[in-house]
Amino acid sequence: MGETGRTRRRRRTREETEADLLDAARRLLRRDGVLAGVNLREIATEAGVNHGQIYQYFGTRQALLRAAAADLVERRVADQDGHWDLPFSERRAAMFRYRLEEPELVQLEALLALDGDDGFSPFPRFAQTRQSLERDTDEGALPQDADAVAAHVMTAAVQMGYVIFREAYARDTGIPLEELDERAARAFSLMMSGLTAPPPEQAPAGDGHAGPAGPR
Repeated sequence: MGETGRTRRRRRTREETEADLLDAARRLLRRDGVLAGVNLREIATEAGVNHGQIYQYFGTRQALLRAAAADLVERRVADQDGHWDLPFSERRAAMFRYRLEEPELVQLEALLALDGDDGFSPFPRFAQTRQSLERDTDEGALPQDADAVAAHVMTAAVQMGYVIFREAYARDTGIPLEELDERAARAFSLMMSGLTAPPPEQAPAGDGHAGPAGPR
């Protein structure tokens, strides 16, 4: 066959198409904000993909957003050798820094949670997290009587909440965003110190120290 004079566009693989769709979803989320949401047709158009393919690959908007969030997490995991071996406070500090660097992941997760998506998992590697928390308690990185799971949950909530509201906080306080991030990170470190410090020893009864005067 002779040349037709046309350059045929290389057909994208499914993996490439899915990656283009996930990138398009994140671009639209950054542009329009979390509460504006995203719809599959708009994402397909942004990615230059046939509308039918996005429904074939993902089926629902929630499934696509879950995939976009999971893709960001996987990229992070690939770059975090040794993360799970760090003690509790260092792991949580590392996650705070990461969430500040990847606010779109927090926005995606917030959107899925607000949508009431039963398939959304805020702790996709919780089995591994639980192992690290048990080691933290065994090795003294957390006090023996600490509620390690609750500490993990609440520190995650603090991080997520700060990242979602940080720009509004900066406007209301008049503090430049970069400076506020630094100060928030220091405050978070102090919170970690409180969670990881052993409880103060209580003086045993009858140790010779007089209690408050008067009846009890």
